[in-house]
Amino acid sequence: MNVEHYVPLAARCTLGVGGPARFFVRAQDEATLVEALEWADRGGIPVRVLGSGSNVVIADEGVDGLVVRVMLRGRKVREDGDRVELTVSAGEPWDDVVETAVGRGLSGVECLSGIPGLVGAAPIQNIGAYGQDVSQTIVRVRAYDRIAREVVTLTREECGFGYRDSVFKSVAPDRWVVLDVTFRLAKNGAPTVAYAELERALAEEKTGAPTLVDVRRIVLALRAGKSMVLDPNDPNRRSCGSFFVNPVVSAEELPRIERRVGNVPPMPQFPQPDGQVKLSAAFLIERAGFEKAQRRGPVGISSRHALAVVCHEGAHATDVLSFAREIRDRVRDRFGVTLVLEPVLWGFRGDPML
Repeated sequence: MNVEHYVPLAARCTLGVGGPARFFVRAQDEATLVEALEWADRGGIPVRVLGSGSNVVIADEGVDGLVVRVMLRGRKVREDGDRVELTVSAGEPWDDVVETAVGRGLSGVECLSGIPGLVGAAPIQNIGAYGQDVSQTIVRVRAYDRIAREVVTLTREECGFGYRDSVFKSVAPDRWVVLDVTFRLAKNGAPTVAYAELERALAEEKTGAPTLVDVRRIVLALRAGKSMVLDPNDPNRRSCGSFFVNPVVSAEELPRIERRVGNVPPMPQFPQPDGQVKLSAAFLIERAGFEKAQRRGPVGISSRHALAVVCHEGAHATDVLSFAREIRDRVRDRFGVTLVLEPVLWGFRGDPML
């Protein structure tokens, strides 16, 4: 194990801000990863696990602890009748996995095309888009348990998946480090087309029943149109994608919010299986008076999507969170809905959103 010191992190995250890691380890295999975690635990050193850095805001002072860069690679395939179990190491790029699945005619993740990040982050965030959540296909997650100090396997039920949530994220965020994830995908299955925007885009093509390839292509185009894919030539590229989670409210709360928002244009609503209703954070942000491409000095809102906070030349993490607080507070004050951050915060003292 090679421990590096004061390694810059800004270039290793998509926002492009933040200071260095006091300690840094590149874990290319599980043995190195476990050794690094145990080394940190013995010394009482805080640990952060870094994938592609697409869902993190790093403090300008950096991280006073160990940052482990997960670089585990590998895939295994097991046939199971009309299903395929695909086990993928945590360091594999997520979209490469989706591309492979679609290319092999395996359905279940096609709507998750273009989401940046690595496989290890997928169950933590329970990534989702265009009518699919990754938890719908996850069978199990193999992880290192820092409390038990052993490698364990968690079933889908034990992962405690919720909307953009899991036990890895909100219940015990420092306990498990994901090593690999097993997905169960359907052979020659029909694509999921359960999202209005995707349905409209496919209908415009008028090509008959859409294939997995069609859905992936359209999803990538829709995401690109919102600057939600990584493109080095995109002026909105320095972002975390969606900076806030779409709020989910109870049926009882909804009429109050509707009255405060107004009816023109109608507020997007997405009924949930448990009777609650998911709202559009982007709609609320724009309704609160923020506009695409609006700036506060070196940070601003994406010119293509109101849900993305974008960094420009000279931006710092403090600028990002100051603007995020302004957005959150205005939405809360006007509509009584408190938006929650989607990216995680590293290296800040206390709660920087207070």
